[in-house]
Amino acid sequence: MQVYEDIKGKIESGEFAPGDQVPSVLRLQQIYGIATATGQKVHRALRNDGLIRTEPGMGSFVVPRADQAGERGRS
Repeated sequence: MQVYEDIKGKIESGEFAPGDQVPSVLRLQQIYGIATATGQKVHRALRNDGLIRTEPGMGSFVVPRADQAGERGRS
């Protein structure tokens, strides 16, 4: 959860702006010294919370806040 909270905080503070690519699972392993499964859980939690979107073969990107609200309203 510490890695999740760190990345979430960087998104909320604007350090990772909408459209920015967030570190990959491999990069999270290198930065934080975590296992692959932990990195995958971090990405999954960020996606589930609507903070990032993943594009296969391209990476994971911060979702613009306006898009988050719009997507919630369409469910």
